[in-house]
Amino acid sequence: MKTIVIALPSMPVDSAARAVPSASVSYLKTPGSLHASAEMLHEHLLDIIARRQLSALLQPIIHMGSGDIMGYEGLIRGPSDSALHAPLNLFKVARANELTVQVEHLCRRIVLERFAELALPGKLFLNVSPECLLQRDARHGETLGLIHQIGINPEQVIIELTENQPTYDYELMREAVRHYRDMGFQIAIDDLGEGFSSLRLWSELRPEYVKIDMHFIHGINHDPVKLQFVRSIAQIAEQSDTMVIAEGIETQAELLVLRDLGIDFGQGYHLGRPHASPAAALPAEVVQALRRDGVAVYPQRSGAEKNLASIVRLLHRVPALSPAVTNNEVYEMFMRDPTLQIIPVVDAGMPLGLVSRFDMIDHFARPYQRELYGKKSCTVLMDAKPMIADKDTSLQELSVSVAQADAHHLFNGFIITEHGRYLGMGTGHDLMREITQMQITAARYANPLTQLPGNVPINEHIERLLASGARFWVCYCDLDHFKPFNDVYGYRKGDDLIQLSGTILSGQVDADRDFVGHIGGDDFMILFQSEDWERRCRAMLAQFEGAVARFYSSGDRERGGYLAEDRQGKKVFHSLVSLSLGVIRVEPHQYYSHHQIATAAAEAKKQAKKVHGNSLFIDRRAALG
Repeated sequence: MKTIVIALPSMPVDSAARAVPSASVSYLKTPGSLHASAEMLHEHLLDIIARRQLSALLQPIIHMGSGDIMGYEGLIRGPSDSALHAPLNLFKVARANELTVQVEHLCRRIVLERFAELALPGKLFLNVSPECLLQRDARHGETLGLIHQIGINPEQVIIELTENQPTYDYELMREAVRHYRDMGFQIAIDDLGEGFSSLRLWSELRPEYVKIDMHFIHGINHDPVKLQFVRSIAQIAEQSDTMVIAEGIETQAELLVLRDLGIDFGQGYHLGRPHASPAAALPAEVVQALRRDGVAVYPQRSGAEKNLASIVRLLHRVPALSPAVTNNEVYEMFMRDPTLQIIPVVDAGMPLGLVSRFDMIDHFARPYQRELYGKKSCTVLMDAKPMIADKDTSLQELSVSVAQADAHHLFNGFIITEHGRYLGMGTGHDLMREITQMQITAARYANPLTQLPGNVPINEHIERLLASGARFWVCYCDLDHFKPFNDVYGYRKGDDLIQLSGTILSGQVDADRDFVGHIGGDDFMILFQSEDWERRCRAMLAQFEGAVARFYSSGDRERGGYLAEDRQGKKVFHSLVSLSLGVIRVEPHQYYSHHQIATAAAEAKKQAKKVHGNSLFIDRRAALG
């Protein structure tokens, strides 16, 4: 069945946008700007609404596994020669003149009509601001009637909520979302990670889709923090039966990292730009890349320190309630302060529980609940089993506790104590940030000399390659005659030579497909997915041979080596340091662990070292091509 996804931009209006400066030029001659007077812009907007002078663009959203288009996001543009051409300006002026609802309704109609006219495959994401969703006239079937009029099934439409200002009335939001779901619509949350309370919205509304803000997608192949954030979102989504859409994909490297992280769907210029008549299929090269065997190279963070900081860094000093406070008093506290979400209950310094804004309002919304419980102690409606942790608890210990606990603790937060007595609160948002940092620093170790990934990430990447079932090549790299060089020329020059080796190896690989790691000392490992791996290896050998000579005196360079005493005090001639590369090919299901691969690669390296000078040994027993 054909489905539809409409996303209509709802832009925030700041104080500057409400006071648009006057100018003598006509707004029709200043596209993309707001140089006209406020009165002229108001009149122009009314004319746009009356004459339906908006146009729809559609941008594809793709399935990361197959490369098929699963739907489209609908985008709106004003007249091309107008100051209100850009949606940002259009909605700023609409909000300044209290016309947001009318403009959004017109946007919905125009996008729906265009999608139906083109008969495009898949779903249509309809971007709606919470303020319009909660309008009374917007919740009595107007959208449903419009869709039926155009000839679209509501099951094809996804209501995409874009939060441009804080949402506090979650009860009303849940009611509105239930209303739309009853009519057959699905729900999506836009810009996860960017909005005011998107995690809270996710918890409250349980949407079918969440869209990760493009900030976390841009450069994810180079940023381990962004990668860990997206990985965490994917894990939460899997537990909550939510589908994830990554916005703003602009390169193939970003696309392949997201594919490997298990992200369900993607959107961005690399996949397709917004267009009045978008393609019904992806470019062949994008589909080919998605279906290609192998894995993306994840970004690595330098440093091997493990984050053992205590949770005291998460502490917020939050005033607590006494058990003598009634539910009516707590309710009034929540009503006076829309930002207040959780209040701890403490008796004589000992924490008893947490009162949640959501639970309190939910109880009082039911018949007779306020009459029954309003004058009773706040302990009656509190969560009597909150998560409690001593201030000396490590972030690692807390992360384990959270993973094993019920999901609501992540959103309610946790009480921090000192010797059992109440200190303050920690939030789920802060915990997620610190856990992300801890996971990155704990899971990825880097060699301190070259800053290349060490044994842990090398083994992780091998295991990912094995799990993918792809063919790849393993190159074990070692420096010959390195110890006597260290003894004669000193460890400082030895370190410089190791750093040079790492630079040469890294410079000859495809950073998006090939992985370079530093095992330790003068040993390196390269995991190739590039088909031209042999050419790259020979380029490494040639570059190393040309660069190593500068580490020696002119006399040693002319002799091709130098004399040095061995452990018995005898003079022994040593050749210049050379580079040996031993390569094996790994076929699908040939090996089953990184241990087996390390053993085979080490044997190939031994064979390479038997050849004098810079050498490449290829293990032909694996029938390398």
